[in-house]
Amino acid sequence: MGLNLSNRQIAAELEINENTIQEMTTILRTGIAEQETMTMLEGTVECDEVYVVAGHKGYPESVKKSEKASKT
Repeated sequence: MGLNLSNRQIAAELEINENTIQEMTTILRTGIAEQETMTMLEGTVECDEVYVVAGHKGYPESVKKSEKASKT
């Protein structure tokens, strides 16, 4: 089983109900998050690739078209 699988993919692979997998992965993720140490950033911090409109990465024309269609 890979690390980058959705709950639905895990459920299908293990042949277990999706709700059960949701409960199991929530417990696992919570446990992992509790063990992580807080990282304090200092000085200048650079953030890359911020997309305000999700799902349109690199396709601004499609965003413009959908905005025009919603106005009409």
